[in-house]
Amino acid sequence: MKRRPSNYDKFPSIRVPVGRESVWQGWPEIIARIGGEVALGAQKISLEIYPGVYEEQVLGALVEIWHPAHVFRTSDCWKTPQEIDAMVSRDLTDDPVFGRISRLIIEDFADPQRTAQLQAACRSAEGVTLIVGTGTALVAPEPDVLILADLARWEIQQRQRANRIGNFPAGDVHESAAMKYKRAFFVDWRVADRIKRDLLERIDYLLDTNDPATPKMSTGEAFRAGLQCARNRPFRVVPFFDPGPWGGQWMREVCDLPDGPPNYAWCFDCVPEENSLLLNMAGVNIEIPAMDLVLGHPRELLGDAAYARFGAEFPIRFDFLDTMQGGNLSLQVHPVHQYIIEHFGMAYTQDESYYLLDAAPDACVYLGLKTGVDRKAMIRDLDHAQENGAPFEALNYVNKWPARKHDHFLIPAGTIHCSGANSMVLEISATPYIFTFKLWDWGRPGLDGRPRPIHLEHGTANIQWDRDTEWVRKNLLNRIEKVGEGRGWREERTGLHELEFIETRRHWFTSLVEHDASSGVHVLNLVEGEEAIIESPSATFEPFHVHYAETFIVPAQVGRYSVRPADGVRECATIRAAVRTGA
Repeated sequence: MKRRPSNYDKFPSIRVPVGRESVWQGWPEIIARIGGEVALGAQKISLEIYPGVYEEQVLGALVEIWHPAHVFRTSDCWKTPQEIDAMVSRDLTDDPVFGRISRLIIEDFADPQRTAQLQAACRSAEGVTLIVGTGTALVAPEPDVLILADLARWEIQQRQRANRIGNFPAGDVHESAAMKYKRAFFVDWRVADRIKRDLLERIDYLLDTNDPATPKMSTGEAFRAGLQCARNRPFRVVPFFDPGPWGGQWMREVCDLPDGPPNYAWCFDCVPEENSLLLNMAGVNIEIPAMDLVLGHPRELLGDAAYARFGAEFPIRFDFLDTMQGGNLSLQVHPVHQYIIEHFGMAYTQDESYYLLDAAPDACVYLGLKTGVDRKAMIRDLDHAQENGAPFEALNYVNKWPARKHDHFLIPAGTIHCSGANSMVLEISATPYIFTFKLWDWGRPGLDGRPRPIHLEHGTANIQWDRDTEWVRKNLLNRIEKVGEGRGWREERTGLHELEFIETRRHWFTSLVEHDASSGVHVLNLVEGEEAIIESPSATFEPFHVHYAETFIVPAQVGRYSVRPADGVRECATIRAAVRTGA
């Protein structure tokens, strides 16, 4: 495929106004800085490890160069592997994909007697002492210096796939990547984020361990200044891209991606639970999980109403699904509200929509059931397809709708759906993590050559059988309504459905359009036009440039802002999502 010029920014960063004296690169600089703390009298130094960090490598570098008198490791506190496995089994369940969001805290993993012994040894230790691991406060609640070793979740997943790491606290490195991700998702990250939330205002240093060969470190003050910058201006998270069995070729060209993988199926372009932030400090990019911002400033980011409802969780997700020159997504359904509460401990579910960034002439979306469908026959045929590998004749049961560029298909939970081949979908949804029930995967294997898990029991229990052809046509197809216009702009309501808590608005504009995020965070994507500029009417942030297909976040703290086409750009359009007021 011949590449066209691309201005899609794959590594967006936030400039933090701090000097080079606040950031260090490479172990020699980092060790020298910590040595300076020791020279000033620091005796107990805690290195809090986020699960997935190469703990042995980090510890080895520190000990080899620094030579502390004592090293205490939180791993000496833990209960036996058998006790821990029994404890987490309820959250992990016996399902190969789904579990329950864990409510465990780090103290649940600690053996009281071993912890007391380690605490006593640490208190009595003389000389420079290093406390290392996850949950260092168990051993040393008030260290002289506190360092958080952090890394992005996408990097954690790469290490899981490469069999370089296991799970917290002592998982099997050679367990399957899918099972390691599941345990990290439902248990490890929940426990570690509860630790992190209490440490963000206290850490003296942030250690970026994403690149093992070149670690980076900033002061805690500079790290917190970076979070302050992010909450006070529009910003983008760092997108990541992944191939899949149905993946396409559109993102490879438009986002200027490498030629190596056979396709690109996914892009997480705004999923703060998974994406990272780049904080540019004096030319050095410190990479942190975007969740650090959500945990550290949820009210300022989300706004009062959304924070009251969701707490320190980011409720809106934008991602890309590319099937251009690819195949159909799996036929699937998401759990209805009561089901996800009862079975998975989640407070809300994955209502979503498909916004078509692009579409070939034969593009389509499978959505809703055909009128008069025989429920028992459909379930029987799905069972037969799963058990015997027979094809499932989806068109006997599911509506197939033509899809065009800028169409918007609404998908409240419980609606059977699937994006067809040759489309480029901007998926706008709530963020209840990974609860997608596959009903049929078109008889194809995953990239590993094995069938992907099918979830018929969950799926058929959640299909809303009254969402038939007429209901879908009336309620879910292009419910576009003009709600305002002015000189050089018009605003349209495009959804979502009344059952969903997200409201989406589309603006077409050739001149400046005013917005106000003060009632709650906005997430936008530039769905038409090469480039637009976001500005503050009171100059509280520098003009922010976005390019075609880029998603950006405007925190509630920003309040009023405007969007206009860049010089030389004739017309632009954005799709904007926000939590409905009072929803």
